[in-house]
Amino acid sequence: MVSGKNQQKKGEGHRERLRDKFLKRGIGALNDDEVLELLLTLGTPRRDCKEAARALLKRFGSLAQVLDASPDALQEVRGVGPHNSFAIGFIQSVARRYLDQRLLQRDYLRSSRDVAAFLNHQMRHLQKEVFMVLFLDSSLAILGAETLFEGTLATNVVYPRELVKMAMERHAAAIVIAHNHPSGNQTPSAADRQLTSKLFLSCQLMDIRLLDHLIIGHEDKPYSFADHGLMAEIKEQCRKIL
Repeated sequence: MVSGKNQQKKGEGHRERLRDKFLKRGIGALNDDEVLELLLTLGTPRRDCKEAARALLKRFGSLAQVLDASPDALQEVRGVGPHNSFAIGFIQSVARRYLDQRLLQRDYLRSSRDVAAFLNHQMRHLQKEVFMVLFLDSSLAILGAETLFEGTLATNVVYPRELVKMAMERHAAAIVIAHNHPSGNQTPSAADRQLTSKLFLSCQLMDIRLLDHLIIGHEDKPYSFADHGLMAEIKEQCRKIL
């Protein structure tokens, strides 16, 4: 029979091997359950977390969905307690802040991949719709991002005056708006198009450029109104009105 002390030493050796693998070869050398196992040990460093890591992946389906899960949902999995769920939630929050701050002062057009990564990380797995705004200066450097609305998106819940007010407070010369589709389908709805036209016209009157509307779904790349020619159509419609 293996004593508890021997089991503890065995577990410590396993964790040390995982740490060494990461330090020598990077995150790509670890599979998802190994990554989760190391994260869980941040909360309970003296406990074997291998089975809990596998149980989390089985329950939620992927590493990303584990990281997006609430503390209560995480703790429903056997072997995951408040210390473990805190470690996962903290790492997720650090990653969001890192991506947010990494974008600051970077050129929007040259950083589209980083913008997509940031928005996907923020919004991809949310169960409710969230409307965000990216603020840009006159040279299209990113000033920051802010959530304007949470809930069911419609033309009557996102107020143009609030959007314009936020842009002016940030001294933004241009903005990019984004929202998610919890269903995963990135195709813009009629309401999405109508809202974009309404906001474009309001921004135009205040000499603020609305460059794009991005829709976040289950794809790695957001749906872009600009890339699909919709922003050009909206601009022409608004030109006729003005």
